[in-house]
Amino acid sequence: MIQEELNEIEKKKPIDALNFSAHAISVIFTPFLIPVLAFFLLLFCTYLRIIPLNYRLQVIILVGSFTYLIPMAAIYLFQRVNGWGIKELSVRERRYVPYVLTIISYLTCLITMYRMHLPRYMTGIIVASLLCMICCTLINFRYKISIHVASSGLMVGGLVSYCMLFNFNPIGWLSLFILLSGMLGTARIIIVHHTLLEILLGFLVGLFCGIIGILFI
Repeated sequence: MIQEELNEIEKKKPIDALNFSAHAISVIFTPFLIPVLAFFLLLFCTYLRIIPLNYRLQVIILVGSFTYLIPMAAIYLFQRVNGWGIKELSVRERRYVPYVLTIISYLTCLITMYRMHLPRYMTGIIVASLLCMICCTLINFRYKISIHVASSGLMVGGLVSYCMLFNFNPIGWLSLFILLSGMLGTARIIIVHHTLLEILLGFLVGLFCGIIGILFI
């Protein structure tokens, strides 16, 4: 699916380096990548790396299947059935089915994790991601917001939450994620998929869900 999107970008001539970079950033940093990235950082870049490798890989595969592979495949099939490209799918009224498919997949992942008795600090990531998708779906009834930037805001909110839970200094990672959010938001504006207001609203929704979903739910 990603390769098809990149091929679609290349067909649009002429296209300058800035537009190509913006499209590439938008494709690479898909919202479905965020839960997988969050689990990778949690399990391989913190003290949790002492957990046996097989267990960590099982968790990554589980999360990757339900939050990346299955939603991407379902949305790709939905596009093919309707004959739509990325531009057509970005229309607000056509986003409900992808949202619902993603929510179902995330909810299935969460239920599976509960049945496996995974700890709260792991399931919290999926709870926050699911909450973010539900909020974006509800807001989409009236306004279009950037789910890409909402996902990056989710990472920032999640990092702040884990900082409060485990009492560590997040300044390095926090700076990186804020920079990534700004870069992604700029890319979405350059390719004319969102306005500045939609970008800001998306980031605030993600930030809110990252904090509420991990700390309070």
